[in-house]
Amino acid sequence: MSLLTQPLWQADSLGSPLPDDDFGVSVSLPLWQHVIGYEEGDQAVVSQFRSGYPRFFLPPAIAKLFEKVEQEVAAAGERCLVFPRRVHAERCVAWLEKHNTTGRVVEFGDEALGVAVFKADDYATARKFWRFSGEVISARQALHALGERSAITLEQGQAANTTLRERLAQLSGQAVEDVFLFPSGMAATFAVHRMITTLFPDQCTVQLDFPYVDVLKVQQFFGTGAHFFPLVKPEEHEQLEALLKGERIAAIFSEVPTNPLLRCVDYSKLHELLNRTQPHVPLVVDDTVGTVANVDAFRVADVVTSSLTKSFSGAGDVLAGSVILNRRSKHHAAFSTFLKAHGDHELWRGDAVVLEQNSRDFVERAATMSRNSVGLYDYLSKHPKIARVWHSINEGGAGYAQLQRDHHGHGSLFSFVLKDADRTPAFYDALAVCKGPSLGTNFTLACPYTLLAHYDELDWAESCGVPRHLIRVSAGLEPLGELVARFERALEQV
Repeated sequence: MSLLTQPLWQADSLGSPLPDDDFGVSVSLPLWQHVIGYEEGDQAVVSQFRSGYPRFFLPPAIAKLFEKVEQEVAAAGERCLVFPRRVHAERCVAWLEKHNTTGRVVEFGDEALGVAVFKADDYATARKFWRFSGEVISARQALHALGERSAITLEQGQAANTTLRERLAQLSGQAVEDVFLFPSGMAATFAVHRMITTLFPDQCTVQLDFPYVDVLKVQQFFGTGAHFFPLVKPEEHEQLEALLKGERIAAIFSEVPTNPLLRCVDYSKLHELLNRTQPHVPLVVDDTVGTVANVDAFRVADVVTSSLTKSFSGAGDVLAGSVILNRRSKHHAAFSTFLKAHGDHELWRGDAVVLEQNSRDFVERAATMSRNSVGLYDYLSKHPKIARVWHSINEGGAGYAQLQRDHHGHGSLFSFVLKDADRTPAFYDALAVCKGPSLGTNFTLACPYTLLAHYDELDWAESCGVPRHLIRVSAGLEPLGELVARFERALEQV
C-alpha cells in the first residue's frame, strides 16, 4: 500500500507504524483525542500502538530484545537498556550516577552490544537518557541480535557507510573525513554537545530561537546548562549582548529554519555581535528542516548536525544522524580530534544499506517537497479560515536568504493555526493525510505539534510564540492539486 495514495488517516489506523512495516519510525495518531490520550498515557490509546518513534516508544523488536537480555543478564529487581556499543551503555550508567543511583555495564551477543543494567526503580531515569542521547539500537540490529534476520554482510555495510559519507560530503562541500554518522539525529546533537562541553568546560551554551524540544533539553540537562533566547521579545537581543559581554559561552546552537516556526537567525547580525564580544565562540547549526539540498549552513557554521531520518531518507524506515565539520573553522582541528576519538563513525550495516538506497534520489525529492510546501503555503495563507501560516518563505528572513543555495527552495515543513482554534480538532480529524510525529517523509505527515512536543508545558510554549493549537505539516511527494483538495475538504469541516 502506498501512503501517497492511501494515507492512514482514519480512526482505525491508530497505532499503525508509518510506514506500516517493522521499521516505520512514526506512528498513526489519526484523531485529536488520540494525541491527548497518548500524552496522558491512556491505555485505550497506547495499547493500540504497534510501534512508535523509537526514542519515545520501544518498537516490538527492541522491546523483545530488552526482555531477552534482561532474562540473561539482570538479577531480581533489575532492568536493562541495550545500546549499539558499550560506550553508549557506559554513558547511560554515568547519567544514572549523576542522578544519585548506580548501574553496571555488560556486553551481549556476537556484536558486543552495550547493556546498561540498573535497579528497576531507575528505569524511567534511564529511559530519559535513551531519549535525550539518541544513542539507540535500531530495530534491524535488534532483530539481528535476536537471530531473526540478517542478510547484509559486513562488507556491504562498510560500502554503504562509505557511500553515505561521500554523498554527504559532496552535498555539503566538505571533506569525507569530516563526516561522522550516528544512530539518530539526536545522537549527532548529543555528540556535538559532549564535544563542546568537553573542550569548553564549565561554560554554558546558548540556544537561539525556539528549537526542536530535545535539542534544548540536552543543553539544559547535560554539561553546565544553557541560556535560551526564544527571540520573541525585542529586549532579548539586548539581553543576549549583555550575556556575551559578561560570560564566556561554550557554543551557540540554532536551526535553519526552526521547528516548528520556520524562522532563522540573522547570522550577519549575529556575527557582528560576536565580533564585538566573543569572536571565537563556535556556531552549531542544524539543517534538518531546510536540508543540505536547499541551504548551505557551512557559510556560517563551525559544525552542522542533521537528522538523516527525515528528508535525506524520506522512506521513514531508518534512524540516522550526521555531524559534518567545517574545514575552514578555527575549531576544526580540535573538533576533528574529539570526534575521531569519541564519536560514532558508521551506522549498523543493515541501516546503512537501507539509508544509502533511500537517499539516492534525495535531491530530486527535496525539490518536490519544497514545491509542495510552498504551494500549500500559498493556498493556506489566502484561506479565510486560516489565521496564520509559518513557512521559511515568509519567516526565514535575512538569515534564511543568507544560507539558501542558488536556484533552490525550502524544506518540506510549515505550520499554521485556524482562526477558530476550537475547531482545530475537527479539522485535524478530517484531514486525509498520514498523521503522526516526524517529518521529511515521502508521504505528507501532519501533527498537532505543540501538544505532542510540549503537552506538559503548553503555557511556556505559548510564551515562546508557539500556539497550543498549532498544526505542523511536512509536505510529501503527492501531486500538489491532490494535497490542496485534501486540505480543502478538511477545512470544509470547520
